[in-house]
Amino acid sequence: MAVEMSTSLGRIDVSEEVISTIAGAAAMDCYGLVGMASRSQLKDGITDLLGWENLNKGIEVRTEDGELVIDLHIIVGYGTKISEVAHNVQSKVKYTLNQMVGLTVNKVNVFVQGVRLVNED
Repeated sequence: MAVEMSTSLGRIDVSEEVISTIAGAAAMDCYGLVGMASRSQLKDGITDLLGWENLNKGIEVRTEDGELVIDLHIIVGYGTKISEVAHNVQSKVKYTLNQMVGLTVNKVNVFVQGVRLVNED
């Protein structure tokens, strides 16, 4: 399913995969975020860290009552304040999608699936 927007020049359809890729790239830019967690392996209790090419596997884009909702499954770095990282991710994703695509995101739900040590190379 695509998100549809109408302008004076015509209609624009943006796929959910594009939205999830933009949201994932914006989230990865936030301090304290180690990576995205796969949604499919959560039931097994295993949270794999996804690479850049698979960011959208940790993101679900859906509409509820005509409003855009994004669910992000993330892994944060040890020693960071989880609530601040989650708030920064929410703000960055909403801002980036508004600036790049012109979408108004009503909710960004963040699910912290794990904590990892961050290498300070």
